[in-house]
Amino acid sequence: MMKSSFDFQPFSPKQLKILSWWRGGSPYASYDGVIADGAIRSGKTVSMSLSFVRWAMESFRGMNFAICGKTIGALRRNVIAPLKQMLPGLCCVCTDRRAENLLVIQCGGNVNYFYLFGGKDESSQDLIQGVTLAGAFFDEVALMPESFVNQATARCSVEGAKWWFNCNPEGPFHWFKTGWIDRREERRLVYLHFAMTDNLTLSPATLQKYRAMYAGVFARRFILGEWAVADGVIYSMFAEDGNVVDAAPFVPEREFIAVDYGTFNPCVFLHFVAAGVGDGIRHHVDREFYHSGRGEESGIAIQKDDAQYAADMLAFSGGRRDMLIIVDPSASSFITRLRHEGFTNIVPAKNAVTAGIAAVAVELEQRRLTFAPRCVHTVKELHSYVWDVKHAQKTGEDRPLKENDHCCDALRYGVYFDVLTNTSVRPSVSGRGGRF
Repeated sequence: MMKSSFDFQPFSPKQLKILSWWRGGSPYASYDGVIADGAIRSGKTVSMSLSFVRWAMESFRGMNFAICGKTIGALRRNVIAPLKQMLPGLCCVCTDRRAENLLVIQCGGNVNYFYLFGGKDESSQDLIQGVTLAGAFFDEVALMPESFVNQATARCSVEGAKWWFNCNPEGPFHWFKTGWIDRREERRLVYLHFAMTDNLTLSPATLQKYRAMYAGVFARRFILGEWAVADGVIYSMFAEDGNVVDAAPFVPEREFIAVDYGTFNPCVFLHFVAAGVGDGIRHHVDREFYHSGRGEESGIAIQKDDAQYAADMLAFSGGRRDMLIIVDPSASSFITRLRHEGFTNIVPAKNAVTAGIAAVAVELEQRRLTFAPRCVHTVKELHSYVWDVKHAQKTGEDRPLKENDHCCDALRYGVYFDVLTNTSVRPSVSGRGGRF
């Protein structure tokens, strides 16, 4: 039997409870499932995936199970890779049929089948229809659509089937919080809330590193493990006496422009200089271009077309057509026009709103994102950029209020793209791997 390549460390009391809640003699053995939520890096996923397979192999023979993630890629990276390293320690052999997204796990003479599913959008529910399951494990369940989870749990129709849910918190109106965590007693679910200190492998220095990765509501969710509401000013950590400076407080290593496009609404260009890699990356916005077709400032509504904005871009870039320009991904006609005008380095922005906001927030908090005083529209918006609480209450989803947001959109396009491009050290928002 192959020796396990996973470096097992002592389990915390909460991890031990996850490993044993379903066993005979446990007061929870008859429960229908388990929920583990809380802070990032708190040891939830390792103990949940290991326990799920142990339960399945000890409870069933020749049955089908589901292991679900936001995407198959994230699931393989965050769950399956470490699970395959742990299985030899259970005296199990795992055959990974990648083309079928299927793990065939054998322990002694017993074999079970674990299908991998990605729950990325509403259409994902179609992937899981028709299969009969003896159990399902959902990693990062709060990132999945409710329809997918409802379909998957409904497929668990074998006698004795159980559900396993694992996630970091979102907002308090999120469907999983209101429909599952708040109804855990009615649904007969074990509930365990994790803090980072429940992961006994994390040193004090590592704990401090992760605590420095988030700010604002994201720190409350991913560090404190709270299902916190996103309300009020989004960038409450922004301070003019710390984030507005006359010149970049570092030696620039690269530069680029980020664009939020508008015709009737404002069109914004922001010029960035940046330096550093890893979690030491720094950004300074030294210039802005701002034009509103509504004419709020001049009193005259003048709308520009793509050609006029392309001319503005040429002037803004100092005549450089090779400048990296990160453009609002919905502005396809403007991207086409820029390329027609000879700009050679145009890329669509990564429009992951909450992940982009989280990236900006932590740099503002740590004073690694600064602005020249002449960026007056950007500074003004940073003070008035707020969460849409009514939308969150209605849908459970976080989003900014669509007011005073054009400079802030360009800002997150630039920061988030540069972080993803120039550093391999990315906090798991999620995030969430892959949130930020």
